[in-house]
Amino acid sequence: SANAESTSRLGFKGTEDLGGGMSAFFTVETGLTPSQVNASPWNNRQSFAGVKKNGVGSFAFGTQYTPVHAAVSATDPGEANNMAGNVIYATNTAGVGNTTQASTVATSTNGGTDAYTVRTANTLKLQSDNFAGFVGTAIYTMNNQNNNQTANYTASNGSAAGGINNNSGWGLGVNYTWQKLLVTANYQSFKSVNPYTLNGTASASNIATVTTPAPSLYSTVGGSNVQDNQAYIAATYDFGILKAYAQWVNRKATSTINSGYYASRSAQQIGVRSYITPAIEAWASVGNGRVDTFGTNSPTANFTAYQLGSNYYLSKRTNLYAIYGQTQTTSNSSTAGVGAGANQYALGLRHTF
Repeated sequence: SANAESTSRLGFKGTEDLGGGMSAFFTVETGLTPSQVNASPWNNRQSFAGVKKNGVGSFAFGTQYTPVHAAVSATDPGEANNMAGNVIYATNTAGVGNTTQASTVATSTNGGTDAYTVRTANTLKLQSDNFAGFVGTAIYTMNNQNNNQTANYTASNGSAAGGINNNSGWGLGVNYTWQKLLVTANYQSFKSVNPYTLNGTASASNIATVTTPAPSLYSTVGGSNVQDNQAYIAATYDFGILKAYAQWVNRKATSTINSGYYASRSAQQIGVRSYITPAIEAWASVGNGRVDTFGTNSPTANFTAYQLGSNYYLSKRTNLYAIYGQTQTTSNSSTAGVGAGANQYALGLRHTF
């Protein structure tokens, strides 16, 4: 597939009947970046294996989508494309999924968007079968590492007191389907704890007096020392001639060093998607949100976005697409900039197999 409407990837999956209503399954995917010069065309996406029992559910181990992303994929009018104009699936998702989280929700990192984490590695996922319209999902993830750092500060090594170095997380989600209505609610929480090293602003004379190191005095090694909580609620209803969407997402990242330092991003979006003719599909969405941060200067920002798109299906697996998206951000803090905006359009061909 092309990159604008959906990330290019190559994957393999399979199932084996184990008898008695049980089956084993696997999925292995790699992202493809053929348009980048002097860059590796391969990167890890979902890679997992599991077992399913009919009438009960399934469990799987490996790198997998989080409950929030699985819900967004089912309830986003733009089907989580990579264009500007979507405040829920806020693009910039290339890279290997892992449990290391962003230190601020205003920027994105590998494995996530501005709004939530897409994939986590070393993850156990449990998913129930459909019971009276309800399907439940739970994940637990860790990085198979829990190192105790014990280095003390010296002028030569520039290290503060050590501590536990570990990444972990969990998530829960539930979907309810009734006729043409789908409602989903999801929550996930990730924690990254790492030791500190001094940056250029700290000195030997002040380290002894700082009992709760502020982010302005220290930089981290291998992690972001953050508690990252994310929630997503959405609903869709298929009216026949069109499908309507309503979404809300919230993310709060709090420093594990000092709880007074945190950033919170909240956004809501509505949209519609419909077939104009049997071969032409179109969608539209509009949303807004706000980023609040507490710490140095406490910058805040408001943002709005909209997106228009269409598909022309040449066959079941091949379509032409046209997408236009726009975002606009305004800030009340000089440290965050006066304002910023982005306009993107894309024309392309997508093929799935």
